[in-house]
Amino acid sequence: MRATQAMGEGLGNVRRTCSSRRTDQPWRNALRRAAVVLLFVLAAPALLAAQPATDLSQVPLTFGILPIGGASESLDAWRPTLDDMSRSLQRPVRSISVSTYEGLAEAIAEERVDIAFVSGRLALQAVGEHRMQVVAQLTRGDGSRGYYSVLLVPKNSPIHTIADIYSKPNHWRYARGESLSMSGYLVPETQLFASHKLDSDTFFATVVVGNHQNNALAVANNEVDVASNNTADLERFAQHFPEQYARLRVLWKSSLIPHAVIIVRDDLSPQLRAAITDFITHYAKSGRNAASELANLKLIHDISGFAPASNAALVPFADIDYTLDRRRALSAQWVSDAAMQARLQKIESSHRALVKRLNASSADSPSP
Repeated sequence: MRATQAMGEGLGNVRRTCSSRRTDQPWRNALRRAAVVLLFVLAAPALLAAQPATDLSQVPLTFGILPIGGASESLDAWRPTLDDMSRSLQRPVRSISVSTYEGLAEAIAEERVDIAFVSGRLALQAVGEHRMQVVAQLTRGDGSRGYYSVLLVPKNSPIHTIADIYSKPNHWRYARGESLSMSGYLVPETQLFASHKLDSDTFFATVVVGNHQNNALAVANNEVDVASNNTADLERFAQHFPEQYARLRVLWKSSLIPHAVIIVRDDLSPQLRAAITDFITHYAKSGRNAASELANLKLIHDISGFAPASNAALVPFADIDYTLDRRRALSAQWVSDAAMQARLQKIESSHRALVKRLNASSADSPSP
């Protein structure tokens, strides 16, 4: 009897012990998990320190190239200079060249470009809307401060003066540059058409939009009657297409247009921006490699180098925009004089604000 009772008590103790162990098990598991988490937290700094850091010197910089002639031609022309830039910065420099101004503008807007060689109008857009800043401006071997927009006609054309064009609306075939092109569109539109209360897109019988090289070829081949171009690209055209160049005649030349500029993203580190600016503004000017560097620039165009510049270099381009907007407003149809005056006042105030921003950002920029 006692033995049976003792056995029962023993079994009861065993059951209680097992029950206690089962009750404690979740807590023990939780404690183990907490210990593992604590160990990971304590070890994390050491683990992260052991990981190799991203080597920014191996992250490529992207250089956007203003299309001159074909996209592949521009890439080939710039490659030796960009290879020198890569060696100087000790960082890969890749290039992107597109066939249109709009394509380059889109690449800048999408932040696919760190540095770019662009026209004044495209630079205005990049600086005003896409966090870029001017660091240098092209200089030419002849010391000129700019270039000129021109209108081309075939050498044997019956068009001898601008008045001959004006006298026949909806008659001539016209080839112009893109809307972001200073010499191909904005300058002739401002100085020739808007000043006579005309819009080239509706004045001519047909209008085609292309780059300077293709537009010059169109005139030489009598595919159009007149085309816009510029003196710098026309010199290059004469070298590459001497036979076609001989068939051309310059009908009109604009006032001076400042040279193109180099822009850089303003969110690059100050040290990197300074290094880029230093390379660009000293390239082909001194040192034992100056002669070969100058030869590299000649592959691009008749470029002698790049002078230090700031956003203030864009003020003349802002003035051209302002003049075109104002002339268009004056030639438009308005419901009342008050409506026209309101538009003119808005154009005026916007222009003043833009010029103020360009000059202010230039004053805040460190000297190259």
